[in-house]
Amino acid sequence: MIAAILLLALLALPAFAQQDIEQQKIAYLIDSVATLQGAAFIRNGTEYDATHAADHMRLKLRFAGSRVKTAEDFITYCGTGSSMSGTKYTIRFQDGRVVDSATFLQGKLAEYAMSHQGHVLAPLVH
Repeated sequence: MIAAILLLALLALPAFAQQDIEQQKIAYLIDSVATLQGAAFIRNGTEYDATHAADHMRLKLRFAGSRVKTAEDFITYCGTGSSMSGTKYTIRFQDGRVVDSATFLQGKLAEYAMSHQGHVLAPLVH
């Protein structure tokens, strides 16, 4: 009986570890938004500062619930655009450049992956 419980725990470990990794990625994406200096986040035609944009993404994440399992899900459901109007979110940087928020977040996710290459958990070999 104890052996069966230990086996189940060991088999579940990679899934829990992957969930933690995805939560870390999502936190990194939100922090990347929250710490942008001098950027305007444009949502449904209204400009917001970085703090308000990050707060809105956190709110959308809470409402998205179990639909968001990965950082890619987060970008799709919480960082791309308005679920009400369908309008894409954009970011206007201090230098005047404007990008879709999804493009910005995908770039940040790629940066995260590059900076954490050596920190990936190896899959269990059966």
